[in-house]
Amino acid sequence: MPEVTVRTASVTEIQADVLVVNLFKGVQVPGGATGAVDRALGGLISQAIAAGDLKGDLGETAIFYTQGRLPARKVLVVGLGKAEKFGLPEVRKVAAIAARAAWKSGARSIATIAHGAGIGGLDPVRAAEATVDGTLHGLYRFAGYKTGDREDRPPVEEVILVERDEAKAGAMVAGAEVGRILAESVNWARDLGNRPANRLTAADLAEEAVRMAREVGLEAEVLERADLERLGANLLLAVNRGSAEPPKMIVLRYRGAGTGKPIALVGKGLTFDTGGISLKPAENMWDMKFDMCGGAAVLGAMRAIALLRPAADVLAVVPATDNMPDGASYKPGDVIQGLSGKTVEIRSTDAEGRLILADGLAYAVREGAARIITVSTLTGGALVALGRVRSALIANDDRWAEEVLAAAADAGEKVWRLPADEEYRELFKSEIADMTNGGKREASTIQGGLFLLQHVGDVPTAHLDIAATAWTSGDRTQEPGATGVATRTLVAAVRRYRQEA
Repeated sequence: MPEVTVRTASVTEIQADVLVVNLFKGVQVPGGATGAVDRALGGLISQAIAAGDLKGDLGETAIFYTQGRLPARKVLVVGLGKAEKFGLPEVRKVAAIAARAAWKSGARSIATIAHGAGIGGLDPVRAAEATVDGTLHGLYRFAGYKTGDREDRPPVEEVILVERDEAKAGAMVAGAEVGRILAESVNWARDLGNRPANRLTAADLAEEAVRMAREVGLEAEVLERADLERLGANLLLAVNRGSAEPPKMIVLRYRGAGTGKPIALVGKGLTFDTGGISLKPAENMWDMKFDMCGGAAVLGAMRAIALLRPAADVLAVVPATDNMPDGASYKPGDVIQGLSGKTVEIRSTDAEGRLILADGLAYAVREGAARIITVSTLTGGALVALGRVRSALIANDDRWAEEVLAAAADAGEKVWRLPADEEYRELFKSEIADMTNGGKREASTIQGGLFLLQHVGDVPTAHLDIAATAWTSGDRTQEPGATGVATRTLVAAVRRYRQEA
């Protein structure tokens, strides 16, 4: 990742390959830092505005060559959209777009102002955080496994946040550091998600989690098959029966309050999903390497939490396995009793994520969780319901649901709450067990969320279904692959809870 620094200087004095400034929609005469750069360039930006070539639309970019009139080699102007609609999510978005455009233009060093700080009305510290966070998110590249030259441009090595006011620049240092920690933790989670299943087994995921925990000072424990058998985590064990790889239950602890009543973050660590006996179609099955992105988000959030040091106790639980067809596999029609004590009739072995999460949730309850957020790529129905714009939320407690939604908004991640009416439970009713693991297509995302809530008792729990948002085919803000979605929301939820505890 690039080195991030904050410098007290005028934008007309900073040396970099690309200097990033901005423009709100409708502005005819740029002011502030953009105005200073425009004057130094002899009015080039104003001329582009007057000609209609630069309008300030959100995410619009234009590059100007300075021809020696500034220490920076190029100036990139990024559009902020309408001022009244501009907030922290837009800061992250335009920062990512600008960073990718600067990198594609050959930049090895990027200098940028904190978007929205000052004329945008945003708190300079939060603006600095979001600018750095978005910039590093946009610059992320998965190393991959090519043996020859990637034929790519070299990476950006330095990101400089520029502020001419010394007091404001000093305050921005803290915001920039938070942004760096968030982005690096999200990008670490993206790295996990992008690794193919033969290079990220459950054992590999556990090893990466333990290594990260040691680096940042978290407590780590990995429950092995024998431990899971003693506990009665039979749903996780059932899903694992067809696999040649052993199951793991990854448990991380951060103690920032000493209350013994942690917030629990529970993530699905399904390292590959064939569907088991209920085999998936071959088309796009390779994307099932992303089925552990919920677990990756939880682990990435724990990395950030350990470095940000909030005054809260946090427990992370990631049940991990793959789901393979084999003579020993569990079968449709089987009845299995999970760690919560509830029995489940299997209707589809392709509804396996909720099974391993049920045992993860039950373990969190046994460990004294006061609040729970669970994250998983649970249902294809989330894509049908909400598209790739928003993740779905199902909760058993209105107040906790509102807290998680507020955390998502603070993190710049879009989430929509779906209903959890009692009547929906009829969709997974069983005649011979406490419930089925689904099987009916209607309201499948609600079914999956409500199934999970049967295993937490009265503990306030919010479930985030990220099946439609966990990976992308790529856009102007990020490259194809895992997005790291929900990592920032989890961190924000823990930090908000600390403030109100």
